[in-house]
Amino acid sequence: MIGLNKKDSALLLLVAILTMMAPFILNPFPTDSGLAQFNAGYPDLMQRFVIFGIFAIGFNILFGLTGYLSFGHAAFLGVGSYSAVWMFKLLSMNILPAIILSVIIAGLFALIIGYVSLRRSGIYFSILTLAFAQMSFALAYSVLTPITNGETGLQLSLDDPRILDSASAAGSLPVTSLFGLEMRSAFDMTVGPWSFTFSVGYYVCAIVMLLAFYLSIRIFRSPFGMMLRAIKSNQQRLNYTGLNPKPYTLAAFVISGMYAGLAGGLLASMDPLAGAERMQWTASGEVVLMTILGGVGTLIGPVLGAGLIKYFENIFSKINDTVLHGWFSALPDGLEDFIVTIIHPFVGKGWHLTLGIIFMLVVTFLPGGLVEGGQRIARLFRGKKKSKDGSDAAKTEPAE
Repeated sequence: MIGLNKKDSALLLLVAILTMMAPFILNPFPTDSGLAQFNAGYPDLMQRFVIFGIFAIGFNILFGLTGYLSFGHAAFLGVGSYSAVWMFKLLSMNILPAIILSVIIAGLFALIIGYVSLRRSGIYFSILTLAFAQMSFALAYSVLTPITNGETGLQLSLDDPRILDSASAAGSLPVTSLFGLEMRSAFDMTVGPWSFTFSVGYYVCAIVMLLAFYLSIRIFRSPFGMMLRAIKSNQQRLNYTGLNPKPYTLAAFVISGMYAGLAGGLLASMDPLAGAERMQWTASGEVVLMTILGGVGTLIGPVLGAGLIKYFENIFSKINDTVLHGWFSALPDGLEDFIVTIIHPFVGKGWHLTLGIIFMLVVTFLPGGLVEGGQRIARLFRGKKKSKDGSDAAKTEPAE
């Protein structure tokens, strides 16, 4: 299918089905249920799932495929957001030109940073990218204030020229759209006690994510991807063959930066606001966690990792003491208070602690991330099925 082998086609189809059916999958509990707070089928949150999935997919090309760990990818996310908002202010509220500009500007910025940073490798490369990102963050707050609007952030105003748009309604800001289809438009469907929201903005982001995912598969399976794997495996040995790895690593860095710029452009397209906080080192560390949690070097892993972290950040963090007392209200008062006291540090504002524990467990027991966990479960079920049939009951394997 479209240049992919059977296995990759099945994976792409699976991701497409999960993405398109997300409003149903992420709303498993009735709206009047006590568990409804675990539903994640809100348009804003679903958009973040797929947008940060794009961010992580691009980062995985550099880290998972090439072996270069960057701590400065948030700089490209921020540059993409600023570029998109400027396009909305100057040209049009159509998101297509804004996204294209975001990708181009982020790619050029990545070319400059990559050309300098890739003169070193290992931890020195990581520190260089972190330094460039922090410099970008500081410049956005100080010297570049006329462009970034400093601490306030870059946002729309009524007197923006928008030379390609018709006059907007008096006294109200225009909204982002795709050839007249507004990104904030949504349709609510009620089925019994369940409620599902279908957002135009989400499905636009989802389609872009599927295209980005498809492109990553083609990169992974291409001769260019094989060269990147060779660089990750043993760059020194590759030098001995007479091949120069620097153009390949720079190309991977630029492609990864363009993915980040695309994610930044989509963030601004859904909410036309850009701030320097998107360029902080914490945002760069977040995408590293997403990739490791999902599975470094795997195709679908970064998307799963992005979904897990954003779920914890937006849903799990809302569990407070009031919610906990509601859960355990049937218990005796003393026991109820004791259980709430024990759980309290791990939920609400302490969601980082729970995520940190999960991260340690994954790194210790599942080095391949969530993808490896899924593969182990699949092998377990396949093993049980074969043992019932008796086909492999007496089969032995040599020790390795």
